[in-house]
Amino acid sequence: MKNLRLKSARAAKDLSQDDLAKICGVSRQTISAIEKGDYNPTIRLCIAICKALDKTLDELFWES
Repeated sequence: MKNLRLKSARAAKDLSQDDLAKICGVSRQTISAIEKGDYNPTIRLCIAICKALDKTLDELFWES
C-alpha cells in the first residue's frame, strides 16, 4: 500500500526523498520504496522519519 501521507508530509516540509534519506541515515531508494509501499521500515526508521517530519507514528504509518 502506497504511503501518500509520508509523501505529503515530506513535500509539506519541502524535502526531497534524498534530503529525508540523509536526515534519517538511509538511501533515497529506501525512502522511495517506503512511499511506494514496497518496503516495510523498522520501527527505528519509522521514528526517525516521524521526528524529521514533526509527525507521529499514527499520522504517518497507522492504517485505518
